[in-house]
Amino acid sequence: MKSVTYPYLVCLAVLCQTAWVDSSPAAESSSQPPNIIFLLADDQSTYSVGCYGNPDVKTPNMDQLAKDGVLFDNHYNTTAICMASRANIFTGMYEYKTGCNFSHGDMKPEVWANSYPVLLRQAGYLTAFAGKFGIVVQGKGLCESDFDYWGGAPGQSSYVTKANRSMQKYAEEYPHSTLSYGAFARDVIRDSVEKEKPFCLSISFKAPHKPATPDPRFDDIYAGKTFTKPANFGREFADHLSPQSKMGRQYPRFSEWKYDTDYDGEMAKYHQQIYGIDVALGMIRDELKTQGIADNTVVIYTSDNGYICGSHGYASKVLPMEESARVPLMIYDPRSPLNGQQIRCEALTGNIDFAPTILELAGVPRPSNVDGVSLLSLLQDPKEGGHDQLAFINTWGPEATTSLTCLTKQYKYTYWWYEDNKIAAVEELFDTHNDPLELKNLASNPEYSAVLETMRAKYDGELQNWKSQSVDYNDYQRFGTLFDRTIPLEMKQPLMQKAARQNSNPDAAEKRKARRANADR
Repeated sequence: MKSVTYPYLVCLAVLCQTAWVDSSPAAESSSQPPNIIFLLADDQSTYSVGCYGNPDVKTPNMDQLAKDGVLFDNHYNTTAICMASRANIFTGMYEYKTGCNFSHGDMKPEVWANSYPVLLRQAGYLTAFAGKFGIVVQGKGLCESDFDYWGGAPGQSSYVTKANRSMQKYAEEYPHSTLSYGAFARDVIRDSVEKEKPFCLSISFKAPHKPATPDPRFDDIYAGKTFTKPANFGREFADHLSPQSKMGRQYPRFSEWKYDTDYDGEMAKYHQQIYGIDVALGMIRDELKTQGIADNTVVIYTSDNGYICGSHGYASKVLPMEESARVPLMIYDPRSPLNGQQIRCEALTGNIDFAPTILELAGVPRPSNVDGVSLLSLLQDPKEGGHDQLAFINTWGPEATTSLTCLTKQYKYTYWWYEDNKIAAVEELFDTHNDPLELKNLASNPEYSAVLETMRAKYDGELQNWKSQSVDYNDYQRFGTLFDRTIPLEMKQPLMQKAARQNSNPDAAEKRKARRANADR
């Protein structure tokens, strides 16, 4: 498993003992369509959860969800920034097929028409959404009319509940937004029971996104706490990483966000925000039990991307390193025979898998162009399913930091294509199974030459998919050439110059400025 990101990590954290699992015949034989709850944190790393092996943190409800269901050790977001990741999740497609990211453009309505919320509502589900919607659909905006219950917000949303128009009725009791989403969920659950209809509830928490704004009711949870730093913390563990990865904002933020000078203070705020989500998760599961539908409700918990809190001397996300790309995933399906066994699934899974999983749960056929696969087989047998390989994509930020990565269960290969008169294109190859801290770049190690050639071929396959399937708008086709290992720089320079000219266009610059206003800070 890859949960060893701290020197002290253990295989299984001590999990709380509350019994959630319902193994009654009714739970096993129910023919009713299951209710589906999809919970998404914003910028949550695996090292923020106790069941991933960090004894410094308190996440009893997340730990219990993992104990009751299945915990996934190799789950990745195929794009580690919120807008693109949410588009992946809604549609089950890679970014180059959703055509959606901050610096590119909004989603087209024909893409959204095949999203899981739209398809489940057409199939008779009550659909609900609350929190940070994260995308904009051309001609439809936030798609509020496509949901039966709406608690969503534009842009980054707000930690102040009353500032989120659709959530204002919860502001007096829950002035901080995190718990207001738990209250929203309770109302949806109660109303669906009254209407006797299955529901699909999606909640997108703002936490623990910066600027760090923990709910003050939990100030005592980590007061004065000292946190153990990961074993790859600090700039001394960055010498072997590509110069391209140091040309974006992720490198200076190590100091700008005070990970180098106030690690304990920063992590206390970070983990306190996640503790608030944990309490909201408890509220939701308590209500399922109260309403008597816990035995027919699937709960999925994950994050839109990870977070680099000082590892290798970086911060934030976007980049293909483990702390940014790999995230928590726990699924509880009351019908699974694995429940209560503390199963850790090592299959390779991605955020493109959520839409096909949710569609299969609801008995709805998946669209033909979906890239993901359903995870339900892994809830029957943790060795049956998942991917042989996945792509990890970054087309956001300075051009030098854009890249394509190919992942397998053991290896990660990135081709950093950008070069100029100061830096050359470089390759990174990591054995993430034996080196989860990514301390050794094996690309130039002759002992791994055969592995390198294999991963290059897999990378080329992912790039070929990009070239043949990419949308023909929002500047995605250009990257099919830029990311090509076999094309020399002089053939890429016209595309780079064209992009530079487009970026200097006043109208285009104004549109990008508006999108950046909603981009992750």
